[in-house]
Amino acid sequence: MEPVNLDAAIKIIEDDIHSYELLHDKFLSYINRDPELKKLVHSYKSRFKDLGHLKSKIERKNHEDSMLSTDDQRGPITQDNIKDRITDICGIRILHLYIGQFEEIHKALMKYVDSGELALFESPKAYTWDPEYSKRFEALGVSPKLKDSFYTSVHYVFKPRADSNITCEVQVRTLFEEVWGEIDHAFNYPEPSKSKVVQEQLKVLARVVGAGTRLSDSIYELNHLQNAK
Repeated sequence: MEPVNLDAAIKIIEDDIHSYELLHDKFLSYINRDPELKKLVHSYKSRFKDLGHLKSKIERKNHEDSMLSTDDQRGPITQDNIKDRITDICGIRILHLYIGQFEEIHKALMKYVDSGELALFESPKAYTWDPEYSKRFEALGVSPKLKDSFYTSVHYVFKPRADSNITCEVQVRTLFEEVWGEIDHAFNYPEPSKSKVVQEQLKVLARVVGAGTRLSDSIYELNHLQNAK
């Protein structure tokens, strides 16, 4: 097998970075101008992947893939498939206060897919360790996934239209989940911590954060019921 020309692969992205920027800006306009999203979104973050670091990420992913069994291997990331395999060149993170707000956020996002203003690259996934929340996500057609780390977030990958290969990853999570995610990221990215104690403590923190999310949601629902009387 010929060695992968990573510089050529990265140049594919570099030459089309303006298209990623257009999709990024289009999505931010929805967050800032859509009346429903403006009510539901507490705050958001956005970023573009550092192309200088992209080479090491591809090398890491290709190495990880080569270590899998033959049946599980996807093959290396190359200039021919980089746009399909690296879908987070631009990323947006939507933060909200209560898990009860997620359904309306999901509906607001899917409204743009249904109208053809955006398209999904793949079905959305909900990373959660909580069985109760898994059922909530399933009811909305969002597939729940479990990560050993207890990572919690809902991931979408959007395209500007169905026939495009330009993508933007959008994550939706509560502020409690964001706190855990930032702490986990500090210890586990780009390489996971080798400390078993750190990994176990992060799982404990995930449960604490989960309790906070549940409590905030309970307060939200209680207040909603009282105001409805």
